[in-house]
Amino acid sequence: MHCGPPDMVCETKIVAAEDHEALPGAQKDALLAAAGAMWPPLPAAPGPAAAPAAPPPAPGPQALGGAGGADPPEGRGVYIREFRAAEQEAARRIFYDGIMERIPNTAFRGLRQHPRAQLLYALLAALCFALTRSLLLTCLVPAGLLALRYYYSRKVVLAYLDCALHTDMADIEQYYMKPPGSCFWVAVLDGNVVGIVAARAHAADNTVELLRMSVDSRFRGRGIAKALGRKVLEFALAHHYSAVVLGTTAVKAAAHKLYESLGFRHMGSSDRHVMPGMTLSLAERLFFQVRYHRYRLQLREE
Repeated sequence: MHCGPPDMVCETKIVAAEDHEALPGAQKDALLAAAGAMWPPLPAAPGPAAAPAAPPPAPGPQALGGAGGADPPEGRGVYIREFRAAEQEAARRIFYDGIMERIPNTAFRGLRQHPRAQLLYALLAALCFALTRSLLLTCLVPAGLLALRYYYSRKVVLAYLDCALHTDMADIEQYYMKPPGSCFWVAVLDGNVVGIVAARAHAADNTVELLRMSVDSRFRGRGIAKALGRKVLEFALAHHYSAVVLGTTAVKAAAHKLYESLGFRHMGSSDRHVMPGMTLSLAERLFFQVRYHRYRLQLREE
């Protein structure tokens, strides 16, 4: 299968939107300090030392936001730092597991976002009853329709994963660490990668795209995703981009609340988004629907 460049956050494809009001200067400055301020390093013991202090260790990454290359001591919390080539498989695993969660979410939870599909399925159940006069068969129709939704959601998501794992996620070093304006970070806890995020610049409109954000399900609820997002904002500010943009097909409300808590504005949504791997067949249109949301955080006016 031929695959083009990666185009989902989390599953991301960015569509440029009109400029909006820039963030106040004080808020811009606050962004740079926000990640490190979430969980500050342990304070030094108070009081004067009885003997001359030993030379301080070489500076390493800061908790939840540092960018240094050395690993922190174990037990000092989660650290955000740049990706290393040896972490390729760990990053791919976290990405794969995060996208696989989209299968049931899109098939079942996502149905609530598509009233036309709900109406169509109700009409099919009514037609079944009109033709068969069987309550048993009519009750089996919703189960069959949901099974078909799961089948087509799995089919499309697996095709998308195959595309992603053979393009940018096949060689993170080549796609994100070498090109200017791009970077890839990992969240590390006790020496293990527990979260990932990437940034990719768009020179045409001087924006940077946040994508590939995912956190190991065992370590969610600790502020890791927010710290990863803030790292991308720091990157954008340091490189003088005018805005950070992202797009997502996430169904869970928690994902959208995360983007809004980081300062992103919802710029609109579309039910006509075409994911890599979609064939647009009639059956796929009937049993697979996805809503694509666009977000933008304006950092400065051009």
